[in-house]
Amino acid sequence: MILQALGLTKYFPVTGGFTVNKWIKALDGVSVQVAEAETLGIVGESGSGKTTLARLFLLLERPTSGSLLFDGKATRDFGRDDLMRYRRSVQAVFQDPFSSLNPRMRVEDIVAEPLPRENGLGGAATRGRVGDVLQMVGLPRESTALYPHEFSGGQRQRIAIARALVTTPKFIFLDEPVSALDVSIRAQILNLLKHLQATLGLAYVMISHDLGAARYLATRLAVMYAGKLVETGACDAVYSAPLHPYTEALLSAALPLHPSARRQRIILTGEVPNPMNPPAGCRFHPRCPRVMPQCRSEEPEWKEVEPGRFTACHLY
Repeated sequence: MILQALGLTKYFPVTGGFTVNKWIKALDGVSVQVAEAETLGIVGESGSGKTTLARLFLLLERPTSGSLLFDGKATRDFGRDDLMRYRRSVQAVFQDPFSSLNPRMRVEDIVAEPLPRENGLGGAATRGRVGDVLQMVGLPRESTALYPHEFSGGQRQRIAIARALVTTPKFIFLDEPVSALDVSIRAQILNLLKHLQATLGLAYVMISHDLGAARYLATRLAVMYAGKLVETGACDAVYSAPLHPYTEALLSAALPLHPSARRQRIILTGEVPNPMNPPAGCRFHPRCPRVMPQCRSEEPEWKEVEPGRFTACHLY
């Protein structure tokens, strides 16, 4: 496994004066893993903990507890050389190509920015590497002299992907990579990401509200609710036969793959629980259409229900 999260927990303090009054339980005991050349799709409502998990993977936050392993070594034990290798190996493509690119920098400088200054490449070699990755994403080498405002939204996202590729990474985080793009452009970017994965052996973690895009790109799916994982498994298996009631409700809102397909829409009542005061037992129980008495007091065990299919639900 390239990346492994083992029981990752992240609490944010809520202070009053000089004391901590409460904690926001953004992430609570999440364990996922990503293998070489696979795509893990992470889906869930806003506030489910997807972005917090991504920030922990990108080392933008430190976990309250739990471990993050890269090639079998815990990131908390990283030395300077380990950290530099991680930064080169793990890159990100963000949601909005209009705000993720510096409007005052030329494309050449934007794409070359992740390269460490001590990389040993001269100016000509750096320009050559930048031109190579621009061609990989379908842009001409001559784009290097232009500024972001001279490109369309889809082209800007290609520049962002080129910037992520320039360090020859093993792993790329995709944070809603097509949600800010026109519908006509989304398929082109998703196809580009698939092509790059097939040719370069990249691993992806895709965070998305777009369940159709997640199904197209992901090989495995992780469903989150209120800071916890509720289900993981092969993408096609989860979509065709969801185990957890929340997964079932979430997927019922997705557009079907074929216009003639029919799926009963499941309407959930209530709201996502307050992360400062999550409900006892199963966090989904106040909204669950199949709630049972033990759901209100006992936290469900995370277990393998079928080969490769895991869920946390008292139904199993």
